[in-house]
Amino acid sequence: MAFQSKNIFINLPVKNVNKSTNFFKELGFEFNPQFTTEDTASMIISDNIFALLMLEERFKEFSKKEIVDTTSAEAIFCLSAESRDQVDELVNKALSSGGKSSSDPQDHGFMYVWGFQDLDGHLWEVAYMDESAMNLG
Repeated sequence: MAFQSKNIFINLPVKNVNKSTNFFKELGFEFNPQFTTEDTASMIISDNIFALLMLEERFKEFSKKEIVDTTSAEAIFCLSAESRDQVDELVNKALSSGGKSSSDPQDHGFMYVWGFQDLDGHLWEVAYMDESAMNLG
C-alpha cells in the first residue's frame, strides 16, 4: 500500500513573525491561535495544509542545517485558485502588502499561473487550472 499523508505541515523560517502574519492576513489567510505563539504562527492554507511561520531562531531548533538564503530557491509553494481572477487578486494583494513579484503571469491556455515572494523571500505561485481546456487525448 502506498503511503498517503492526511495533512501537510510546512515549516518556514521568518525574520519577524508578526510582520509575516500580518502579510498573510492581508492575503486572506487565517491563523490557528491554538498553535500560535510569539515565535510561531500557524497559518491555515486549507483543511489539511498548514504553514508554520517560525522565527528563525525557533526554526533552527528543528534542523542542524543552515537556513537557506532566500536569494536562492529551494522550493516554490503553489496554491490552487478557483479562477484566473482569484490568481490575479491574491498576487496583487501580495504585491500591495509588501511582497515582490517572482514571475510574470503565465497563460498556458488550460493553466494560468502567477508568482510572488513573501516578506522573507519564500516563493509562492498561485495557479488556476481549467480541466475542461486540457487536452487529455
